[in-house]
Amino acid sequence: MNIFFICTGNTCRSPMAEAILLNKQIDGIQVKSAGIYALEGGEISENAKAVIDQEQIPYFHITSQVKQEDIEWADLILTMTLAHKNMILLSYPNAQGKTYTLKEYVVPFSSKDVSDPFGGDLATYKHTYLELNRLIDELVLKLSGGSTK
Repeated sequence: MNIFFICTGNTCRSPMAEAILLNKQIDGIQVKSAGIYALEGGEISENAKAVIDQEQIPYFHITSQVKQEDIEWADLILTMTLAHKNMILLSYPNAQGKTYTLKEYVVPFSSKDVSDPFGGDLATYKHTYLELNRLIDELVLKLSGGSTK
């Protein structure tokens, strides 16, 4: 299964989600991330990188903007906010039926948005990392046929 995480700039939330899921090393799962407004070839934010390093997750990231070929590649598109989801569905009609916010996909009755740490301190990034880690544990459970809360 090809999973595509999307956020705004591809410097904080979507690369952290990508790193977390890749680190789980699940057979048959391929992962990418991108941003709706990402600059091509940029770097992950300093604090996102610091949190990933603290968690001892080997990960290298170059920012990427959402592209049609990535939408076609993906079996499941998971956005960080409802606004991201709506923009993807508006821009890529072929994403219909496979695009969800991460939260609505794994915790359907919660708010739809993952907290944005952009511009925050290390503790803010750690909070978002922990939120993503919990959500991705739920995602793995759901993909493996287990039930979510």
